[in-house]
Amino acid sequence: EVLRLALSQSIEVVAAVRSKRAAGELPPLAGTRGRAARIDYASSQTLVEAFEGAQSLIHLPGVLVERAGSSYERSNVETTRVALEAARSCGLKKIVLVSAVGADPDSSNRYFRSKGEAENSVRSSGLSYTILRAPLVLGPGTEGTRALVRNTSRRSAWLLGGGRHLQQPLDVKDLALACLRSATQTELARSRTLDLAGPERLSDRELNERAAQLLERSVRIRSLPVTPVRWLLAARTRLLGPGLSPDAIEVLVTDTRVDAEAAAKELGISLTPLEQTLQRSLQPAEAT
Repeated sequence: EVLRLALSQSIEVVAAVRSKRAAGELPPLAGTRGRAARIDYASSQTLVEAFEGAQSLIHLPGVLVERAGSSYERSNVETTRVALEAARSCGLKKIVLVSAVGADPDSSNRYFRSKGEAENSVRSSGLSYTILRAPLVLGPGTEGTRALVRNTSRRSAWLLGGGRHLQQPLDVKDLALACLRSATQTELARSRTLDLAGPERLSDRELNERAAQLLERSVRIRSLPVTPVRWLLAARTRLLGPGLSPDAIEVLVTDTRVDAEAAAKELGISLTPLEQTLQRSLQPAEAT
């Protein structure tokens, strides 16, 4: 979404991707001011070559569900460290880091801790920076939207804890605009860490019910007890290795309570109403 927005504004942009598959998912770049560059975090020189001539870096690291060779520490902390080294080498003016609401280097949760450690790396890098902490992000093709579609495609939706935890879904377009404004206006939100969330706070249950209503589906919400799920996943992780973990479950059921307007005002953006976000997110999925 950041790339599409940059291209629509005729901003020269390099999309740094790690695989041919990721490159294939980019919007068409022919005839635009954009290009793709393959990078490998094990080879900092590939990042230096990709960043050469750039003014700013927008870094969007991380995974919620760990895989073999893709731990929280490697995906969040290590990639940020390597990117910062390359950014300094190229003389970039600013880095914009997309982090997560709840990031804390002292957290007992490994996901939140890794996000907090990545933030600290940025703050101590000597580079100008803006850190944007995002919650659940919705929009066409996002994982959050795919989850809503999955839940509402069945007669019963099993939600962790019955969906009592609070969400403030952020439109992916709003996140992209915040990233781009922060990157192109180097003094905007300089040396700031901002919690950027959507304008409406509601329970996960209500969110799924709203999605079902828009799709004109009747879905019964059922409760999946959180504690037994965490026990089962802890045992699974010990036996089988990385995958959906108790840490990820804790992230999923943590309440989001953010003053959304404060960050939006500082960034000079208007937040998209949730109803518009849901309509734009779900209608294309329904059509397919």
